Formats: sequence, structure tokens, C-alpha cells
Amino acid sequence: MIFIIICAIILFVMFYNKMIDQNKFIQETEPYFRFLMEDDYEFLLHIKYGADVDVNKMFGIRVRNGIVVIVVIMFYFLSNLNFISILFSFIVGFIVFKSSYTKLNRYYKNNLHNINLMLPYYLKSLEILIQHYTVPVALSKSIETAPDMFKSGLRKLCEKIEAGDSSVDPYMDFAKEYPVRDSMRMMRLLYRLGLGSQENKQEQLMMFSRTVSTLQNKSREQKYKERLEKMEQKTMMMLMCTGGGILFLMLLSMMMLMNL
Repeated sequence: MIFIIICAIILFVMFYNKMIDQNKFIQETEPYFRFLMEDDYEFLLHIKYGADVDVNKMFGIRVRNGIVVIVVIMFYFLSNLNFISILFSFIVGFIVFKSSYTKLNRYYKNNLHNINLMLPYYLKSLEILIQHYTVPVALSKSIETAPDMFKSGLRKLCEKIEAGDSSVDPYMDFAKEYPVRDSMRMMRLLYRLGLGSQENKQEQLMMFSRTVSTLQNKSREQKYKERLEKMEQKTMMMLMCTGGGILFLMLLSMMMLMNL
């Protein structure tokens, strides 16, 4: 264990004193491990850190951490290096490499519920913009005021529309990135609203508004239900603590009486 700590300190000192150029190390090693990058890794990074995150740098750091762990463990088994120890070092290094992706995935799943609750309120603000602009223009103008988790998806959606894609695919791609309740249906409604003529725009907008209001009501009901569940859990914990305390005092009293 002491040897591992010494190796880790040496590697840290070499990086800190720039004996090993960290950025150059990342740039040179990262391309060889691109095949290990998960398909949704870039999307998960944008969800957590925003659209300005450097995906290559973050992936390079993952590669560096995995390699450092492999080297440190192999140094530890250097006096008795065999196939099992080498395999073990690569397994641990791969686990370390995967750990940051696992954390991102867990973060996304934990926040998917919040996305589900926030989508109706974003759509409500979008509805107000659609009353004054076309759907593509309204989508573009909504990016700045949209929740951060939707901004990267909205930018991609607007870029595809501006590039000339007039099909429903850009809207469906957005819905697939945020696979929450009714996202597919709402994107189809937006697409149809964008295709509609000025004569029937008001009618389609009213349909869209009613659907958004329904989603908002569901969201409020969900929040109210969650509050009730939290209150019930707290009440149960209080009852269990109170009951356990009373039971403990009764047992303690009985033991004291028996000793008398």
C-alpha cells in the first residue's frame, strides 16, 4: 500500500512540475481510445456541464486516469508480475475509466424526473412566442430563456431547421434526446403547427395550448403527490423512532425491575 502511495505521489509530482506535459499526454493518448467512447457520452456531458464543455478534453482525462491506475497497480505487482496481476490492473483501470461515465449516467437519470416536470413550463413560454413568431423563429428565440438542460438540444434542433431540413426528423431527434412524458407528441404538434397556414394557425395553437395546460396540471399533481409521499415518509420515520424509543424504555424499565 505504501508503494502504491509513493508511485501515485511521484506521478502527481511529475504532472505538477510539468516533467510530463498533461495536455500533451492527453492529446497524444486520447485518439487511440476513441473507440471506447460511449455513444451518448457527448450528450450526457452537455446535459451536466452545458454546450461549451470540451468533450475531447474530458474524455482524455478519463483515459489518463485509467492509464495511471493501470501503471500504479502494475508497479505494485512488479516483483511478482504475471497474467493475473496484469489482468487485474487492466480491470481496475477500466473501472476507473468507466466511473465518470457511470456518474454522468446516474446524474442524467436522477435529473430526468426534473426534466419531465420542467418541460411543460418551457412549452408554455414557447406557446407565448409562437403567438407572435413562426415556430422555427420561436424555437430560436426560446433558447436563451430555456432551462439549461434543454439548450443543447434546442440549438441542434434550430441548426437542422436552418440547414433546410423541413421534415419532422429534427423535432423527433429532440424528443429522443429528452425521452420524457409526452415529448414525442408535443414535438409532432409543434411540427404540424409550423406547417399550418395562417388561417388555421389560431386553431392549432389553441390545441397546443390545451395540451400544454394538461401537461402542466399533470406536473402539478406529480409535485403534490411527491410532497405527500415525503411527508408520509417523514411521519413513518417519526412514528418508528418514537415507537422504538418507547419500546427501548419499556425494555430498560423491565430489566431494571428484574434486577431489583
